[in-house]
Amino acid sequence: MIRGLLALLMLVALPARAEEVVMGLSHDRVSINTSFDGSEILIFGAIKRETTISQDPPLQVIVTLSGPVAPSTVWRKERRFGIWMNTDAVEIDEAPSFYAVATSAPWENVISDVEDLRHEVSIPRAIRSVGAPMNITDSQSFTDALIRLREKQGLYQRRFDSVELRESTLFDTSISMPANIVEGRYLVRVLLTRGGKVISQHVSEMEVGKVGIERWLFNLSRNQPLLYGLLSLVIAIAAGWGASAAFRALKSG
Repeated sequence: MIRGLLALLMLVALPARAEEVVMGLSHDRVSINTSFDGSEILIFGAIKRETTISQDPPLQVIVTLSGPVAPSTVWRKERRFGIWMNTDAVEIDEAPSFYAVATSAPWENVISDVEDLRHEVSIPRAIRSVGAPMNITDSQSFTDALIRLREKQGLYQRRFDSVELRESTLFDTSISMPANIVEGRYLVRVLLTRGGKVISQHVSEMEVGKVGIERWLFNLSRNQPLLYGLLSLVIAIAAGWGASAAFRALKSG
């Protein structure tokens, strides 16, 4: 929420430009149900301008899609006494549950390191880890490990050179969201850059949430945990009895 507010404030603070980016989404809500196996979001838009198109240097577009942020503990495993066990740990203050960044050109051509730091665009910049225990001298390796893990899970995505930019005016890209995304408010940003500098940006939001029986069970587990536990027990007993009865019927047959 804080990051979203800061992004909106930066958008308001940007002065009037000769070129301004506007955007749209294929849908602004993703519903999670029993058959949910992921979703693909189409992000599209256009560049409004008050002057003729300037090609030197060319315009570039960056699109980011960020999920709810939360702290995360990263452990380091080491082999001791013949077994692998957790040893050191670092608490990462804020890490987005999902983060995808797509660009219209290779990364080094779209934004400078200074602008990346200022606007927190790349995956490492979107993660905030203030400190680590005194005995840990390589705290950055824990952040790198978190990024690698979530990239394998499809939760962090670097999609460089995947934004289609036509005639320096129209753009579009698609981002795939895996089935293991979490509920919450997702922030979509489109940044327009020239010569590595951000000259305009547009911010939008979309919701991801459970629907149907998943929503009912989720609310039940939060609001009436005792009833939820009893219901789970009844279902487990019924499933066990049904499996046992089916096995006896097959055996007798």
